[in-house]
Amino acid sequence: MHHRKLIAFTVFICFLLSCQKTKTKTPEIQIIPIPLAQNLVTGLFILDENTSIQFDNGFEVSANFLESFIKNGSSIALNKDISSKKISFFKDSNIESSEGYKLQISPDKIEIKARTDRGAFYAVQSLRQLLPAAFENGTFEKKEVAIQCVTIEDAPRFQYRGMHLDVGRHMFSVAFIKKYIDALAMLKMNTFHWHLTEDQGWRIEIKQYPKLNKIAAYRDETLVGHYSDQPHQFDGEVYGGFYSQEQIKDIVKYAQKRHVTIIPEIEMPGHSQAAISAYPELGCTREQVKVASKWGVFEHIYCSKEETFEFLQNVLDEVMLLFPSEYIHIGGDEAPKTNWENCNDCQNRIKEEGLKDEHELQNYFITRIETYLNSKGRQIIGWDEILEGGLAPNATVMSWRGMDGAIEAAKQKHKVVMTPTSHCYFDYYQSDNENEPLAIGGFLPLKKVYDFNPIPKVLSVAESKYVLGAQGNIWTEYMATEKQVEYMAFPRILAMSEIVWSSNDQKNYSEFILRVESFHKRLDALEINYANHLYEIEGNSLSTKDEIKFELNTLIENKDIWYTLDGLEPSLKASKYTGPILISNSTIIKAAVFDSEEKLGATFVQNIKLHKGLGNQITLNVEPHKAYSGSGKNGLINGINGSDTRYGDKEWLGFWGDDVEIIIDFDKETIIRSIETRFHNGNGQWIYAPETIGLDFYNEANKKFKSELINLGTKDSILVNFQTKYEDLRAHKIKIRIPNFGIIPEGKQGSGNMTWTFIDEIIIN
Repeated sequence: MHHRKLIAFTVFICFLLSCQKTKTKTPEIQIIPIPLAQNLVTGLFILDENTSIQFDNGFEVSANFLESFIKNGSSIALNKDISSKKISFFKDSNIESSEGYKLQISPDKIEIKARTDRGAFYAVQSLRQLLPAAFENGTFEKKEVAIQCVTIEDAPRFQYRGMHLDVGRHMFSVAFIKKYIDALAMLKMNTFHWHLTEDQGWRIEIKQYPKLNKIAAYRDETLVGHYSDQPHQFDGEVYGGFYSQEQIKDIVKYAQKRHVTIIPEIEMPGHSQAAISAYPELGCTREQVKVASKWGVFEHIYCSKEETFEFLQNVLDEVMLLFPSEYIHIGGDEAPKTNWENCNDCQNRIKEEGLKDEHELQNYFITRIETYLNSKGRQIIGWDEILEGGLAPNATVMSWRGMDGAIEAAKQKHKVVMTPTSHCYFDYYQSDNENEPLAIGGFLPLKKVYDFNPIPKVLSVAESKYVLGAQGNIWTEYMATEKQVEYMAFPRILAMSEIVWSSNDQKNYSEFILRVESFHKRLDALEINYANHLYEIEGNSLSTKDEIKFELNTLIENKDIWYTLDGLEPSLKASKYTGPILISNSTIIKAAVFDSEEKLGATFVQNIKLHKGLGNQITLNVEPHKAYSGSGKNGLINGINGSDTRYGDKEWLGFWGDDVEIIIDFDKETIIRSIETRFHNGNGQWIYAPETIGLDFYNEANKKFKSELINLGTKDSILVNFQTKYEDLRAHKIKIRIPNFGIIPEGKQGSGNMTWTFIDEIIIN
């Protein structure tokens, strides 16, 4: 025993010394999500064959999970007899939160106290992260392990902590679904939103309607490349499948043992072309259509006739037998009204029910489904379009088109779940690297996810109580494999777990990054394919009237940056970055993060083009949308172009529904020979380049002496370039007028919504 104590003491001293080696102190307790309160205590608990587990009644799930984790993860055989060194689970009714817990690790015992088994389970997940990562894959071969003594008191910030997965576009194995649920449980997330039906495939067995699985579950082929690529190309291969009811029962039971609730989503009235392909009578036209083979929004949606409601009620009856969740997600998003407008059944329904228009018909549709589900003891949840035409009485809103839907619903005293595209859509690019796998578009780096606060500032304390929580969304148009789903989810899911569990006051991104770096070992052991952008570099232009400088930053503060300005790859023989770099000519900066021996991350490349706009005064008539404000208005004249694919990066400014006027004041008369910029035109993401550009030129007396309106012409690519040239035109000030495209036309993705305008660098020579 003296020998064991000596080993333990040595391990502890090494642990303390390791915490002092870095410039930024490594977190002493590396748990994600960070607990509410934690206190490091001197000493170690030795987990070995003399350790036993005991628990009060009602804690079977959490205690059995811990026992299996130790048994399957190591060579340690726990003692079945009552021993003096116990891991004990106690019921504590004084703990306020039903999901809260107290974890106390001392040299002679480990105590877990909770009000419920769910809380005890989350204590086990914290304890799990204090054990070596080798426990995750059964490779810990030693007969004992030292666990740092600590006291933790913890409880979640939000009651809804979720992740979503779309299996309609691409389907994944039962084993992967369980692996996904395991990851959620490890991170103390309690909800799995399972998107089971889509235009491109119906993925749940419904015994009463066998054609859903014979026809609706399979598409003839799948789009190759990006939706915005023209012309569209297809692979010519049949794709599909579905989960049997037995498989679903197995998955639901599996999730329950990890305290994860599965909310199934059955889309209606839109995103239903697959179902209509199997049963054409459910649509307005009754014509035979195929399961969709490309992405987007389709006009074939459920008709509002009795036949449809009978079908949906029968489907939901089988769904409710499989899923015991309080909520059933009914979609409600992106439902074009074209077919309803031309459908006798729908128009008669509008007249019979005294409805104003097709939007109120959608409210009727949703309310009728809600009434049926309420009669079965269930509640509905839907995307924020269910607000259109009035909100169903008891509906919960999942706000994805920004925060406005959530704010409106909360003010009406409806529960909301926050999942705005700007911070929660994990199908967006997460890095500026051009070698990132194909994604739908956008830009959502780890820090932007981490900075998200689900409580809008405009809500009062009373109104904010209607915000149940938040979730990250995984839409799989461009994720054909399980490894790619993992790559897009991790590590952003780590940030989401901290958003919904931890106190907002505790959040510290620099400290979080150090825990993520450590967590990589656990992900490696779990064979989870994560994106590692921790060693990448972020650059910022510092432009003034007198000089242009460029600064470099890296997430990991105890690493060095080396850079070049001559086009060569950076190395330890290049220039070491010590502060902002003075830029005197157009140049290409290349930089990378190094430790003392080698390069750690990808090479950062930034092309800086000097032009006459840099450092001048710029004003806008409207602010860019807060979700896509980039580096601010000065980002339009900082010498840096935005990404060719990531319209949401900091160099693109996004405006939703606004006509934009940009004034650039040169402070003195300036010779202008050309003006150029570019616009994003990703119609699939509701982004439309303008039809025209207006230019006004002013002299030193602030009088307009020249004005023109230029047509942008054909816009058949995802990026639309604009350039106009002059013969030594002299101006003191320029106004650039950029009108918004308007409302998205019927038949297009997002029809009926306002369009986005995304503007890149304005280059003036």
